[in-house]
Amino acid sequence: MRRQDDFYEAINGEWEAQAQIPDDKPRTGGFNDLSDTIEELMLTTTAQWQAGENVPNDVVLQNFIKLHRLTADQAQRNEVGIAPVQAIVQKINDLKSFTEYTQHLTEFEKLAWPNAMPFGVAPDFKDARMNVLWADALGTILPDTTYYAPGHVKGAELLAAYRKTTLPILIKFGYSENDANDLLDKNIALDARIAQYVLSNEENAEYAKLYHPYQWDQFIEMVKNLPLADFMGAMLGTQPDIVIVPEERFWQHADQFYSEEAWPLLKAHLLIETMLSYTSILTDELRVMGGAYGRMISGTPEASSIPKAAYYLAAGPFNQALGLWYARNKFSEEAKNDVEAKVATMIEVYKERLQNNTWLADQTRQKAIQKLDKIVAHIGYPATLPQRYYDKIIDENQSLFDNFQRLSEQSIQYAWSKWNQPVDRTEWHMPAHMVNAYYDPQQNQIVFPAAILQAPFYDLQQSSSANYGGIGAVIAHEISHAFDTNGASFDENGSLNNWWLTADYAAFEERTQAVINQFDGLDSYGVKVNGKLTVSENVADLGGLSAALAAAKRDDDFSATAFFINWATIWRMKARPEFMQMMASVDVHGPAKLRVNVQVANFDEFFKAFDVQTEDRMWRDPSARIQIW
Repeated sequence: MRRQDDFYEAINGEWEAQAQIPDDKPRTGGFNDLSDTIEELMLTTTAQWQAGENVPNDVVLQNFIKLHRLTADQAQRNEVGIAPVQAIVQKINDLKSFTEYTQHLTEFEKLAWPNAMPFGVAPDFKDARMNVLWADALGTILPDTTYYAPGHVKGAELLAAYRKTTLPILIKFGYSENDANDLLDKNIALDARIAQYVLSNEENAEYAKLYHPYQWDQFIEMVKNLPLADFMGAMLGTQPDIVIVPEERFWQHADQFYSEEAWPLLKAHLLIETMLSYTSILTDELRVMGGAYGRMISGTPEASSIPKAAYYLAAGPFNQALGLWYARNKFSEEAKNDVEAKVATMIEVYKERLQNNTWLADQTRQKAIQKLDKIVAHIGYPATLPQRYYDKIIDENQSLFDNFQRLSEQSIQYAWSKWNQPVDRTEWHMPAHMVNAYYDPQQNQIVFPAAILQAPFYDLQQSSSANYGGIGAVIAHEISHAFDTNGASFDENGSLNNWWLTADYAAFEERTQAVINQFDGLDSYGVKVNGKLTVSENVADLGGLSAALAAAKRDDDFSATAFFINWATIWRMKARPEFMQMMASVDVHGPAKLRVNVQVANFDEFFKAFDVQTEDRMWRDPSARIQIW
């Protein structure tokens, strides 16, 4: 394939022809190859720890090792069987009415048992320094509300798959086939109600439109059937002043889910959720059965191996501690300093581009620069581990279930303790051994874990232009999120605040609509890309490439060829069609191939570097090439 006709395919086609997707994964590629390498390192290392070799002198990791021994002890797990969860199922089964259910809400919440109370504590959009109460919604069985539309090609098929994979689990818990099918009928009926009112993934992707603050008295008046005053009194010690309600439609129809009429459906939901949510910590047979529906959705043929599943189950509660171990052992100070310098360069380049911007008024431009100046960058790994990790004490004389029960109770207690407290801006949202990066619009922070700061994204041995086309563009992508269709609504302190002049925001929307149009309706694995769902990431890609290219050009040895080739290389991916079809409806990121081909064709430098002419398939008329930042 010629680079002028399909740039992504020309760079990655040979790799893709040889690449093998692991049987327990839905895809492989640039990000995933690194993740798989780190996975192998962590599996090997933690197996040594279990055997008493090279055990770290760290109390938190020593508790991880204890939990890992319990997750790996299949004989003990099989001996315990389903008895602990059977007791929870029986407790729910004994509830005779909706009223009786409401009398146990606080008890179930504190025990971290399924209770259909979708409340949480998170930063206030209007004052990002403070945590407030949020009212979310119950989730749907299918990946998105669009799957419930009449005639959706996958909707009925996946509901049938859900029934097929869940039925044997209910039978394992002692239900007859008839009774199990009756529970499934009721849960699917409740699910159909939920799907009518909850937000679609496209709606959820527009952050500013999620902010609906209610006075607490106003909200509980709307949800009369739930004793929310008693519940919050028990969980918070007082009544909140406000609650943020992104899922307004759901709560406006609360009696569809929370009422005596709906109780048989809700009870079935609670019973099934309880049986499903614990499968990973019971027997291995149930662990494999519990993941069957997810594997059907993604087209993944096999469950993870027993050792891999045992590692990930133990790693969950200790992920930040494992990330710190990884970063301190595998991420050099030299690389950290070099990446920090690249971030500083990228912010400097971004500032230049903002100062030279021709479509913003000076007032808006200065506000944008003010926001840029206040971005905080975290590189490699956090300075400290959150204190609560030291409270995760594992008792090897107790069962795996009992230890997880205690960890879950601690997690619930911590989650509620954040209410009405200042936001901790030092804590990372992902561990250092995760191959990823993010921008947090409510903290105006960019975070780059150590795991992504390696080849092909970044390597001290690569050319500067290649590094800018890799990690440089990723860094600038995250900076660009401060000025994407979501980040643009938040100010330099991370609070929801319109800092734009009206005419400037209209000009911004015109440009972002052009990005939507570039992607919307393009084919990916037989389904259509949703340009609106993916717009924030596509705007960030565009801004990231623009700034990284400008930074790369500062070097005497600049090579546009190396820059664009590495951009294409980091996005190489081979995936299962079922997975990509599902991702098209749920993922705010566009398909990897389009993130390459659609974006590079916005740059004059690309056409010059690869001699792309009007008759070539990669050609885009100069008038259709978009630049925002």
